[in-house]
Amino acid sequence: MNQRWLFRMAKWAKHPPSKGRVQFVLAILAACLALAAVEHFIGLPDALKLDPVSHRSYKP
Repeated sequence: MNQRWLFRMAKWAKHPPSKGRVQFVLAILAACLALAAVEHFIGLPDALKLDPVSHRSYKP
């Protein structure tokens, strides 16, 4: 572990993030998990899926 990370952890221990920032990060995490759950259980709409036939002739 780099010494810089140890200093950063010490700084966070002395001055933890505000309640609002923690709630903001948790809200983003919940939104990402909800999106992943919807994608897993329901699936993506056809408009968001790739068409494998149209990409077969592409050669860089």
